[in-house]
Amino acid sequence: MAIAVTLSVPAMSITVEANLKIPSITVKRPDEPVRRIDNGSVRFIKRVEVEAVPKSGDKLSLSTGSGGPFDAMVTRVDWNESKELFVVSCTYERRSMTPADYESLTSDPAWVVNQLP
Repeated sequence: MAIAVTLSVPAMSITVEANLKIPSITVKRPDEPVRRIDNGSVRFIKRVEVEAVPKSGDKLSLSTGSGGPFDAMVTRVDWNESKELFVVSCTYERRSMTPADYESLTSDPAWVVNQLP
């Protein structure tokens, strides 16, 4: 008589640091002149839980507290020895970002702004 045994392995997650590049945006308000915000030298950083370390070319689902989820395209993944975690460099998936989405990202305390040199 054979006995079947099923092993259940709980899903594990890993913490990574998302290093997000976003597009520059243009803010148009009726009572102000058109203003362009250049984000070329700015990155937004947040630690997130993922099921597996993403690879270059993968989509990474991210979110803000008030704006909801959005996707980013992974461009590079590096192990950071001093932080003891993977740093996932990614780019905002859409070609443009609305001022509302930008405001949601910049006002979320979970996202830290990193000004590049």
